[in-house]
Amino acid sequence: MSFLNNIVNELDIALKTLSDKKTGTDRVYPPIPEGKNSEDMSQKEKNLSIKFMRINHAGEVAAQALYRGQAFVCKDPEVKKHLIHAGDEETDHLVWCKKRLDELGGNSSALNPLWYAGSFAIGAIFGSMGEKTSLGFVEETEKQVVIHLQKHLDKVSHKDKETIAILKTMQADEDLHAGQANESGAEELESPTKKVMEVTAKVMTSTSAYI
Repeated sequence: MSFLNNIVNELDIALKTLSDKKTGTDRVYPPIPEGKNSEDMSQKEKNLSIKFMRINHAGEVAAQALYRGQAFVCKDPEVKKHLIHAGDEETDHLVWCKKRLDELGGNSSALNPLWYAGSFAIGAIFGSMGEKTSLGFVEETEKQVVIHLQKHLDKVSHKDKETIAILKTMQADEDLHAGQANESGAEELESPTKKVMEVTAKVMTSTSAYI
C-alpha cells in the first residue's frame, strides 16, 4: 500500500479501537473455572472491579497503538507479522475488558484517545530504532504488564470470578508474548529506559482509574 493508504488504514484501526468496534480472534470469553460459582458483591467490591477493568481497558487501548506504531515503521516482514499478530491477540483483551466493564455498569476512560495517540508515537519511536530494540520494547512492556495484572489479582474481590478469569487469561497471554519477543531476537533495554516506561505506565493507570 502507498504511504497515504497506510495512514488511512491506521486511522481506521484507531477509530475502530476507540469506538470498541475492532474485533479480535474470536476466542471465547474467559470462563469461570468449574465448581467456582460467582458470588454477589458489595458495591464497594464492584466499584473496585470497575476501577481495575477501566485501567486494563485503557492499557489495552494503549497496547493496540504500541503494536500498530511499531509495525507501521517496521522494515522486517517477519517482525512486522509478529507485531501485527500479537496486536490482534491483544484485541481479545480489549474486547473482554469492555464487556466486563459493561457487565459491571462501568465506563471506559475518557482519555483513551490520548493514550492511543501517545502510545502510537512511542511505538513508532522504538520501532524506528531497529527490530531488536523494537522487540525488546515489546518484551519489557509485556513483563511489566504481567506484574501489573498480578497486583490487580491480589486486590480484586475473590467473589468476582469473571474478572479474575479475565485477568488470569490476559496475564498468561502477556507472558507468552514476552517469551515470543525474546525468542524472536529481542534486545534487553537499558535500565533508565525501563524506568521511564514504568513511570509512564503509572501515570496512565493512575489517571485512568478515575477519568
